[in-house]
Amino acid sequence: MGVEPANYTKEEQYQQMEADDIDRTDSEVVFHIRKALKSASTDESDDYNELIGLLHYNDHLAYEDIAMLVTSLKALAGAVSCIDSVHHGSLLDTIFNMSMWSYSPDVMDALIELIVSLASSSGKYVDSCLDMLVCNFTPPKRFVEALKWPHGVAKKDHVLSRVHSALEFIAGLVPLAPSRLLPIVLQRMPKVFNNVQEPVVVMFVENMLKLEGSAIGELVGNRFLIMAVVDLLIDFDVEVGWDDILEENPQKGIFEMELEDEQILDEDDDDDGGEFLRETSGQKRLWKNRVSDKLEKLDSLMVVTFEYLKSCKENGRLVEVFESLLQSFQITVLNAYKSKFAQFVIFYACSLDPENCGIRFAEFLADIFICSSFPPLTRMSAVAYLASFLSRGRFLTTTLVVNILGRLAKWCSDYCRLQSSNFDPKAHRVFYAGCQAVMYVLCFRLRSIIDISNLKSQIVGFPLREILINHLEPLKVCLPSIVEEFVQQAKSANLLHQSGTPVFHDMLESEHSKAFGGIERLDMFFPFDPCLLRKSDSSIRPNFVYWSMVRKTYEDEEGSSDEDVDVFYPNMNRAASRDEGVEEGFEDDYLDEFNDSLNRMSITPKDSVLKNKFGRNSRTPMQMPSKLKPSMSPESL
Repeated sequence: MGVEPANYTKEEQYQQMEADDIDRTDSEVVFHIRKALKSASTDESDDYNELIGLLHYNDHLAYEDIAMLVTSLKALAGAVSCIDSVHHGSLLDTIFNMSMWSYSPDVMDALIELIVSLASSSGKYVDSCLDMLVCNFTPPKRFVEALKWPHGVAKKDHVLSRVHSALEFIAGLVPLAPSRLLPIVLQRMPKVFNNVQEPVVVMFVENMLKLEGSAIGELVGNRFLIMAVVDLLIDFDVEVGWDDILEENPQKGIFEMELEDEQILDEDDDDDGGEFLRETSGQKRLWKNRVSDKLEKLDSLMVVTFEYLKSCKENGRLVEVFESLLQSFQITVLNAYKSKFAQFVIFYACSLDPENCGIRFAEFLADIFICSSFPPLTRMSAVAYLASFLSRGRFLTTTLVVNILGRLAKWCSDYCRLQSSNFDPKAHRVFYAGCQAVMYVLCFRLRSIIDISNLKSQIVGFPLREILINHLEPLKVCLPSIVEEFVQQAKSANLLHQSGTPVFHDMLESEHSKAFGGIERLDMFFPFDPCLLRKSDSSIRPNFVYWSMVRKTYEDEEGSSDEDVDVFYPNMNRAASRDEGVEEGFEDDYLDEFNDSLNRMSITPKDSVLKNKFGRNSRTPMQMPSKLKPSMSPESL
């Protein structure tokens, strides 16, 4: 039994009458929509064409137009059973091409309701509905500029929250949907050669990563989404040639070039204007806000990926995501020709969790190098990555470094004993790569190792003499600048002497080192050389070891003062034990400390007596290598 009208107040009676009018209006619209759908298959299709025109109209809608559009979309959602792909193809095309970025929240909600209804009504619409939602990952071109302003950011939040909710809702209604979503995302992913605007590329990757971490991420394929992001980074990376970034003098020691880069980075931080090309020592360098478009996109994509990895760490998912990242690294990055920056994604992930990810990565690389089932170039690339990682990772403990070096030294020693063939650089290139890796790491880490008594005893016990002084003559093949720095530090630490007599004699630098691994071969690479991307470098720098920060074993003998204390090694274990990456305020303190160290410390290694022995000009100091003109291929060994 209903309530008598007399029991309503006059205001409530008016509200009820208005609601009845709306219901009647909505009913009329639903009836009109169904009639329009039926008319599509007849000669009298004016109503159908009018409906399509209504859905096309999206600019400067009046309130009554918005109300009509919302009602029509809702009516269509309730009449999906009447929609036929044969007779209503133009209507479906219009719906699937509607951009949520063009409408108010009310229209967005009605449109999402229609898309969900279509996806759940028939399997033949699932792909089109998913594709429509993925297309809304990014705005139309006319909205890109608005993303710089608060109203644009608000619009972005309104759209993307609804898109991802709809994807999850459809996945719950249609079990097939998650498996269909991945290929659609990959197909719609921006390509490096499409010249897509930077905000569009970045936003699409943000949505891919958001999907990876969502409730349906595992169903969609977390691993493949991570791999797709890394693939995109590599695509942008290899498209940017080193000539676009800097031009190097291949005759110059590669650590010397690193020190110049550090000075320029430090000086350029105080420059407000930014220059396209900075002239330093006759070298053209690309800096700041006028770098190439692709370099800017890559830098922004790296930052987005870093932020996502940090969120994974905070949510306890980093170890899980790291396994996907590691697999992607092995497939995509490890053997990528000319990869310059994309590898810093895994470096950053390791810095967030050194005890799990850092150790896992180091052991992973060591396993590849030692395993003979991998191709020689893959093993050489792995040990180059390993050497660079152990040398540059500020977050890695000295104990881990010694343990990994022990594995490399043992393999090299076993290899020497099994080889009876004559000196042949090409035949033994994996061995030479291992020797060079060991020396490279010790150039960075030897002082920190010998300062710890139990680790010093371990390193003294390594078969370094057996590895370096044998019939394969690795000192004649490895890069001369690495060999010279290693010899100088090893002599100072009394590491490779026998009865006070050096073991090296005239085994350094020959025609083989020049032709095979030296300055005439420009493909040698150390993958974690200083990152030259501005925004990305701010995340890498607090956890990175620069050559100028390294204490050498010979520095005290050369008269370094007490003020030249280790900038980096005393903080290694502290950095490795932090649970949350870089502490608040740590980066600023670090940058101040780093900049100060450049002023206080010698910015090039001390001259060695070796330079005279091997015919070097006395005005040319020996330099430690960080990179040759870096085309970034492991082929030189």
